[in-house]
Amino acid sequence: MARTSPNPVLVEAWRGPLLENVHRGSVAIVASDGALIEGWGDVDRLILPRSSYKILQALPLVESGAADAFSLGAKELALACASHSGAPIHTEPVAGLLKRLDLGEADLLCGRQTPQDKTARTALFSSGGKPNQLHNNCSGKHAGFLTLSRHLGASSRSYVDVDHPVQIAACDAISEVAQYDARTAVGLDGCSAPNFAIPLRALATAMARLATPATLKGARRAAVERLREAMVRHPDLVAGEGRACTDFMRAAADAAGHRETVAKTGADGVFTAILPARGLGVALKIDDGSTAAAEAVMAGVLTRLGVVSPTDVRISSRVSAPIRNRVNAEVGRLQLADLGAI
Repeated sequence: MARTSPNPVLVEAWRGPLLENVHRGSVAIVASDGALIEGWGDVDRLILPRSSYKILQALPLVESGAADAFSLGAKELALACASHSGAPIHTEPVAGLLKRLDLGEADLLCGRQTPQDKTARTALFSSGGKPNQLHNNCSGKHAGFLTLSRHLGASSRSYVDVDHPVQIAACDAISEVAQYDARTAVGLDGCSAPNFAIPLRALATAMARLATPATLKGARRAAVERLREAMVRHPDLVAGEGRACTDFMRAAADAAGHRETVAKTGADGVFTAILPARGLGVALKIDDGSTAAAEAVMAGVLTRLGVVSPTDVRISSRVSAPIRNRVNAEVGRLQLADLGAI
């Protein structure tokens, strides 16, 4: 997309002595009143948050009473907010919830996906099995949608339609927490669910309001606290072993005073963070959609805000990540630009 004022270079990719690629993007660090604490690039750009705001999409599941009606525990709520790796710890609770709904894998509308978890993938193919929709990284979110749909007495066959009661409730929750009308633009996510577009600053504002739920009222405040706690208790379910969300949340938990930090990635270079100890929300978008670049920037921002230790390997390995070739030789590095100099 052409811009008269291009976003700054946030990450550089070096191969040998040459700067091979640069990754531009924008970052917003926002307080709960929407005030921009720090920003890089065009923070008012309209973006598709993708999976980075699944916690917002899950709010109606809890607020409506559906989660309690169908006895969802912390693990199932974490999975409703997750982009998981398709390991048994992810797929089995989703299958169990579907069974309680008198539904099955075929009732999901997210599509089949090969497990990202290496052990699960090897076991599946070694046994002659095939990927199914439970392995889809969004199956927990879709199981949550089906739970809400059943609770509302709505159709389970069209729950991803933009005008379905489940998606209307999700859009309303996103709009109210982000303080932006999310109905103005919508795309379809990789899992076929609607993805409502909002400006990057509004996405960060939503994360800041989730960090300070006292700004919210009644059932919404309780829902935020419950979903946040589920994600913090089960970072392995939010993503998976070796994944950035899981690593960042664990690294923050190991840093004094930041146990409640939530980090959530989205496809195509989006990343968000909820920082209760600081009362801040973070949202970033890499222009070219690089996941590795988004991880580097979020690691840098969390370090800058004192949420994680820069010497923690889960952080340092992403701020400066090796680029390897087919024989696993290091041939370059992906490294974060100096945010202070931008």
